[in-house]
Amino acid sequence: MLYPELFKSLERVRWNMDTDIPWDTFDASLLTDEQATTIKMNAITEWAALPATEMFLRDNVDDSDFSAFMSVWFFEEQKHSLVLMEYLRRFRPELVPTEAELHAVRFTFDPAPAQETLMLHFCGEIRLNHWYRCAAEWHTEPVIQHIYKLVSRDEARHAGAYLQYMRRMIDRFGDEARAAFARIGMLMASSARSKKALHPTNLHVNQAMFPNDTVQSHLPDPEWLERWLDEQIRFGKEWEAKVVGMILTNLSLLFNRTIANVQELNRYRKELAKSLQTEPQTA
Repeated sequence: MLYPELFKSLERVRWNMDTDIPWDTFDASLLTDEQATTIKMNAITEWAALPATEMFLRDNVDDSDFSAFMSVWFFEEQKHSLVLMEYLRRFRPELVPTEAELHAVRFTFDPAPAQETLMLHFCGEIRLNHWYRCAAEWHTEPVIQHIYKLVSRDEARHAGAYLQYMRRMIDRFGDEARAAFARIGMLMASSARSKKALHPTNLHVNQAMFPNDTVQSHLPDPEWLERWLDEQIRFGKEWEAKVVGMILTNLSLLFNRTIANVQELNRYRKELAKSLQTEPQTA
């Protein structure tokens, strides 16, 4: 099982909301209304770990190891929402999300293949790590800068944990798992083609609710994410290249072959698809 060691490794680096955040260094003159509003939106978005966890537990009912790890992931993701709300409670109480605003992002995600979903969230953790690092640079108030740096490191560790479960899936399912990871990797690393930074919170997840079936569509301001990325923290081409590079680097390690760009990943995806089509069927 992976869960016991992952629990220990994450427990060793867990930060404390009371003692590891320099609350007393807050400088009100360095926090704008615009910046404070983005903190509220991120707090609500992080609350969507709740429906994501419900999805993971439902779709991995045959995997108690991974389901147990969800206890750690869910705790830390909800803690991200909580620390952002605590920041607002202390310094901008009028912007603390209401329970109704938080509950709005809790809706049912359609069932999906476990391998594809795991890869999707692995890429999402990498993207969040970079989004929060960029946000820490954009913000000017030192306490929120510190908070974003803390949560960004959590997201990187979560990606590392997901990667271990992806390796285990390859050990168990071989090219079937590789093909699933390559397909979703293509989607998540092709932001230049889609002209949209893809993340689990802005993907459609409930056909019956379409088009209002993304987490972002349930925020108080559904257009916030694109504005935050493009006009506020300015998550530009250099940052996006870091995200794509990290996805490709990890896939190279996972597949044990060099994948330098999206084109090479696409070629490998096609190789896997062809291999799976030509494999003899077993009775």
